[in-house]
Amino acid sequence: MALTLEQLNAASATEAAQLLDGLYEHSPWIAEAALAQRPFKSLPQLKHVMARIVAEADHEAQLTLIRAHPELAGKAMVSQTLTAESTNEQSKAGLTNCSAQEFMKIQQLNTEYNAKFGFPFVLAVRGPRGLGLTKAEIIATFERRLDNHPDFELAECLRNIHRIAEIRLGDKFGHTPELGNLVWDWAERLATNSDPGYAERGELTVTYLTDAHRACAQRLSHWMREDCGFDEVSIDAVGNVVGIYHGSDPAAKRLLTGSHYDTVRNGGKYDGRLGIFVPMACVRELRRQGRRLPYGFEVVGFAEEEGQRYKAVFLGSGALTGNFDMSWLDQKDAEGITMREAMVRAGLCIDDIARVQRDASKYLGFVEVHIEQGPVLNEIDLPLGIVTSINGSVRYVGEIVGMASHAGTTPMDRRRDAATAAAELALYVEKRGSSVPHLVATVGMLEVPNGSINVVPGRCRFSLDIRATTNEVRDACAADVRTDLQRICEKRGVHFKLEETMRAAAAPSALAWQQRWERAVDALGVPLYRMPSGAGHDAMKLHEVMPQAMLFVRGENAGISHNPLESTTSDDMQLAIEAFQLLLDNLATETK
Repeated sequence: MALTLEQLNAASATEAAQLLDGLYEHSPWIAEAALAQRPFKSLPQLKHVMARIVAEADHEAQLTLIRAHPELAGKAMVSQTLTAESTNEQSKAGLTNCSAQEFMKIQQLNTEYNAKFGFPFVLAVRGPRGLGLTKAEIIATFERRLDNHPDFELAECLRNIHRIAEIRLGDKFGHTPELGNLVWDWAERLATNSDPGYAERGELTVTYLTDAHRACAQRLSHWMREDCGFDEVSIDAVGNVVGIYHGSDPAAKRLLTGSHYDTVRNGGKYDGRLGIFVPMACVRELRRQGRRLPYGFEVVGFAEEEGQRYKAVFLGSGALTGNFDMSWLDQKDAEGITMREAMVRAGLCIDDIARVQRDASKYLGFVEVHIEQGPVLNEIDLPLGIVTSINGSVRYVGEIVGMASHAGTTPMDRRRDAATAAAELALYVEKRGSSVPHLVATVGMLEVPNGSINVVPGRCRFSLDIRATTNEVRDACAADVRTDLQRICEKRGVHFKLEETMRAAAAPSALAWQQRWERAVDALGVPLYRMPSGAGHDAMKLHEVMPQAMLFVRGENAGISHNPLESTTSDDMQLAIEAFQLLLDNLATETK
């Protein structure tokens, strides 16, 4: 019979410790210390308390915890001395049934890993869905993590230990993240559609109006209609997938939500798409319960946000705000196909684009769920974060021009080296970006055209990306960078060109909507963590016409995004869905 929080909270200290036995491998002190903070109102609260206890322990205690874990497919497995929990986990991952070649490879990796780090490799082998990673996935992760810095790898082991404990806790309490699993499965199935040239390599790339993009739109519309029970489902004139779940009064204002379903090249499965799937799951449950909200609920899968095929960005959400630039239709992709031609081939009606614009007075606001795309929540062991503002950003491309000359015959004090000038600029950008909280500045591209090993660089192209929570902080940084670039060039006898290519205003969350997310997260027993978003989102566009606020979901693998390693767990997605459901319910109470 599954354990309940009521039982755990009411049990004696000794009994409660026995109930939680086995969560952390041979380390009962963690659960014992956590139990001193009873009562717990939710499993997420208990999980976080245990994670904080480990985080606050000294280094030696953390090392002891890691060393308490057996090697994967190691001596303990062979001798059958694993704990019952570890036996179950390694079995689910197929490690108890390795081929001779697989066993030899894992043993080699264990040896290399221990030699480098001094502790065993720890991986939550049941994976983010809880079903078990494949042996190929385990080996690939093993090889990748061997390249990590020791400090980072120690933290990564601890994060995996917490994930192991989370899964074991779910087993004890009979908790299955059913809606999180549903979203996980949707994400996996949608990711089977990928553009040619990438699909063959097993990479996910979905760019605007390709066959894969159109297949994604059809699949989303099918799920909205057949699996979730939306009242109206359509694909609009720019390719947005729109699902509407009417309120008890079909004429009532609507809450708008959604995100994008296109991807960067060789990207991840959750960037954007998570923000479509989570509200879809909410509608599915409303339909199953036969419930109507006192307001309408509109979910939009935006057709384009990433700007990968054409230079246009926020094309999908921009159409909703009336910011679709018709001159974009003449842009050409790498194969010379204009956007206009692509839209016609996709069966979209260009004449209807203006009708996509929404009347903001008919909407309550816009909310968006998004994977964090950064390491912060992962590092502090929190599943959800409240977004306070989406950073304003500005981008430039530039070129420093000096004089190409012979590397052997040009004295060091007579050089006009464009590359070293760019390098000096990059160091200044790093320093200036570190000088103010929530400001980031990046030189992402450096290129010496036609460079040669024996030639002093005469030209160096570079990019510049500056982001901050306010436009003022962003612009002050940009002005300082330009001033220092001028100084560097004058000192070195070179000159520069600098072109602004993109500017987006900061989008602070509407306080009332941010607080609605906070109330929902707090009700789940998850500590509140407020944070800015350094990435751009569709919410930035909707911010121009209506109030908006965002909820972040923790990413796995140090929060990496725009990368095949982008991931999150079904447990964290379950919490995001539950938070959204609470927001919907609370809003229903407000609007009655």
